[in-house]
Amino acid sequence: MLVRLLYASRAVDASPEAIESILTQSREYNPANGITGVLCYGSGIFLQCIEGGRAPVNDLYGHIIRDARHRDVTLLHYEEILERRFGGWSMGQVNISKANHTQLLKYSEGLELDPYALSGQVSLALLEDLAATAAVCGRA
Repeated sequence: MLVRLLYASRAVDASPEAIESILTQSREYNPANGITGVLCYGSGIFLQCIEGGRAPVNDLYGHIIRDARHRDVTLLHYEEILERRFGGWSMGQVNISKANHTQLLKYSEGLELDPYALSGQVSLALLEDLAATAAVCGRA
């Protein structure tokens, strides 16, 4: 059974090195566990969607909650799915500050990424829009 989990968190360290460390670790761990997804970040905020089998996705989320690199981890959306939307990436990435600002304005009140102020469905729609317009990059 496939599931999709979407969460937000605040970065303890939002430096490019810290973000690269998270992405590298994801790209090493995820393929062996059948997990795919995308990480959107900006202004010290993470918005991440992970997809895969129910047990591996839930195990990973439990690890993220305990990860000292994240604080204020908040589950935004969880659902059983028929197919993956972000299956092309072991962990794709979007630096929201480099994305088209009209995409962010389409879904939020301002130009700052704040998934805490959005519904889970709106946050997921933002990620889907970013993926559809090739704002997501990363290795498969």
